[in-house]
Amino acid sequence: MITDTTQWPSPAKLNLFLYITGRRANGYHELQTLFQFIEQGDEISITANQTGQITLSPDLEGVSTEDNLIYKAAMALKPFADAEYGADIHIDKKLPMGGGIGGGSSNAATVLVALNFLWKLGLSEDQIADIGLNLGADVPVFTRGYAAFAQGVGEELHRAEPEEKWYLVVRPNVAIATAEIFNHPDLHRSSPKRALSTLMNTPYENDCEKIVRMLYPEVDKQLSWLLQYAPSRLTGTGSCVFAEFSSYQDALSVFDRLPEEVSAFVTQGKNTSPLFETLAKYNLAYNLSI
Repeated sequence: MITDTTQWPSPAKLNLFLYITGRRANGYHELQTLFQFIEQGDEISITANQTGQITLSPDLEGVSTEDNLIYKAAMALKPFADAEYGADIHIDKKLPMGGGIGGGSSNAATVLVALNFLWKLGLSEDQIADIGLNLGADVPVFTRGYAAFAQGVGEELHRAEPEEKWYLVVRPNVAIATAEIFNHPDLHRSSPKRALSTLMNTPYENDCEKIVRMLYPEVDKQLSWLLQYAPSRLTGTGSCVFAEFSSYQDALSVFDRLPEEVSAFVTQGKNTSPLFETLAKYNLAYNLSI
């Protein structure tokens, strides 16, 4: 066990496109989507110990510790660890909840990857992904750490290499529940299934965008504003929207025109997760120290 306090990024993601291709008998939706990480994210500090306990700070308003995905992720690894293995986990929360950028799923994935390393469990990428899938459909893309084309209900992942563009991400002051959008009777659920090569060379769209814009005027307003300057879309089921640019300066110039009260940031797309860049550094550091 490594008992040093370690710092881990928990990056956000964008759905560069999202198409709903059908609905299964159990209610789950078939989809095709392209995930890419961004540099922006939460920061998680972990100190492994031998107390046998998992502690989490600070408390997340409206969410009990037992219901927090971070705690659930740590507890999901406990059966693979010695009984006395524990950890003190602290999160510096920067990503908005209900924003469609994967904050909770990323948090869970970061804890799975970090504790597998710190507790020296030796679980494989596939094992970690399987554990993550039980926590949430988006968790495996974060545990695998590469930009991915997802199919099925999101569990079929294939490595992808979209251009690492610069993005202006804007978060309207609303939180949107995924279930609300996926259960809406007017959601478009019949997009044709297409090959990734075709989708990569077709203008990107999000089938959830029409419903979200109809239900949430704040999202509609922000998207309309961004579309004046660059190709812009909803990510996931929202509420975050993003505009894409070829350079940092181009993104920054539009950022500077935003009204002061708008929550937004400029970031770059990453096809390799910052989490795995950190894991590689820790692997190198601790291998050298042995």
